[in-house]
Parts: sequence; C-alpha cells; structure tokens
Amino acid sequence: MESIFGLLPNFLDNEMQNYSKEELASIFLIVALIFIVLMAVYIFFVFLLLKLNKRIFKRIEKKKGSSITVQFLQKAISLAIIVVWGVIPLGGKKLAQSLLGSTAVVAAVVGLAANDVIKNMFAGLEISIYKPFDVGSRIMFEDGTAGIVEKLTLRHVVLKLVDTTRLIVPNSKANTAVIINYSYEEQVPRSIEMHFPISYDSDIDKAKEVIRTTIASCELTLNEDKYKENDPKTRSVYFLELRDSSLIMGATVYYGHGVRTELVRDEVNTKVFKALAENGIEIPYNYMNVVMRDGSNDKKAIAMQEVG
Repeated sequence: MESIFGLLPNFLDNEMQNYSKEELASIFLIVALIFIVLMAVYIFFVFLLLKLNKRIFKRIEKKKGSSITVQFLQKAISLAIIVVWGVIPLGGKKLAQSLLGSTAVVAAVVGLAANDVIKNMFAGLEISIYKPFDVGSRIMFEDGTAGIVEKLTLRHVVLKLVDTTRLIVPNSKANTAVIINYSYEEQVPRSIEMHFPISYDSDIDKAKEVIRTTIASCELTLNEDKYKENDPKTRSVYFLELRDSSLIMGATVYYGHGVRTELVRDEVNTKVFKALAENGIEIPYNYMNVVMRDGSNDKKAIAMQEVG
C-alpha cells in the first residue's frame, strides 16, 4: 500500500506535463479503479483470514468442547489479524516500525494498563489460563448473583441467569471477585440434601425403597440404585429425625453441572410425592379433629385436638 502511495506523487510530477487533461482524467480513473480493486482484494483476504480463524476454532470446540480458553484465543487471534493485516499495512512502514520496534510503545502499553479496555483484555487472558471457571460452570458472586457461564470475550464474561436473562460482567471485575464455583471439579457432580416427611405409622423400609428407586429413576439425577440389604454402606436414603408429627427421611441427590438446582428439586419432589402416595405412604400435614359429645346436663362440649 505504501509503495502505491509513494509512486503516485512521483508519477504525477514527472508525467503530468506530457498528457492532456482528457488523458490525465482517464489515467486517474484507471489508477482509482486499480486502487479500489486492490483494496477490495486486500479486504477480502483479511475477511477470509477471519473466517478461517473462526472455522478452525469451531472445529476445535466440536472435538474438545467449548471452553473459555478457546473462546478467548479465537477473539485474540481475530484482533491480531486485524492489527497485523489491516492497521499496520495501511499505516505504512513508519507505523509498523513504531509499533514493533520503538521503546515508546512499551511505555505506552504500561501507561494504558490502567485503561479499562487493556485491563479487561489482560484479565480475560488470566481467566483463560488459570480457569477459575469455564463455559457451563455455575458460579455465584459475593452479592448473591448466580448464573451459568455462557461466554468469554476480550472484554467481558456473559452469565445466563436463572430467569434466562444475561448478566454482562467486565473481565477485570470477574477476575478479582470472590466467586463460589459449584462446578470447579468436573469429575465431581453437584449435590443437594433433600428431606421427605412420612407419618409415624408408615413402613420405614418400604418408604426408603420408594424414595431411593424414584430418585435413581429421575432423568436429571446421577444417583444409581446400588442398595444391598446386607450391606449398610450401600444405603442412600436415611431415617434422619423424629419430629412431633412425622419421621424425616433424607437423601443426597447428585446431578450434573449444567442442570439448575431448581429443576432437580422440582422433579425429585414431584416424583417422590406421587410415588409415596401410590404406595400408600402418608405424607403428614397439620389438621384438626372436632369431637362432639353430650355433657351430664345435656350440654354439648366441643373438644378440639390438633393432629399432624
């Protein structure tokens, strides 16, 4: 590009006087058309590089899965292509030399480190290297905001919240915040403790079996029914507590990282409730019996008793 701009003034100075106005107009038109064609080809070449970069990283994601490292590298390489093949060539040799060789650039980068854009880029690089969370991780910030990590760009992290809205967090803030990561170890599933009350006259062993098999059959859970009658260590449903009006059964429910806790609770509670009812196991609740009886003076006395 610079050679074209450098030759054009010399050409005009030396040759302009040898041509008429009509010929000069034709020459300018031809030069302008050539320049436009070259620019179009050059821009198309840069566009192809960006497309190729995107396709390569899409293939990587298909083979190895999506991760914040892959997302960040794809954005960083795209930026590098634009700078190396767009900004520097159009700026000429002097710009290239100043960007690549001048010590002033080092000072400029250090000075710009306080800038939010540079901060977020470096923070994104740190996140992609050290991976305090990854795509699909369920995390919660100090203020209680929780969501699933959907995307990492050069500037921000995108979280999908419970109600499907998106929270945009600058990389610099996400990198310095205290975060609870419920998905930090991929090989370790997430879990919740769930309690199920049954009535005092229920068959405890039958209730345990119903709860255990129902949880294991839920599509969203990772529980497996490995219970053996003669091996207490294989129990997964426990008689935890005696309350005034109920016996409390408890179980640990395991589920995957990409599943919302609310969905797991909903499915397990719904299926266990129906299964207990179908098997004649009462789930107690508070109610009131009213007993009417005759007194010695033919007066009616009312006795009220709470039962639950």
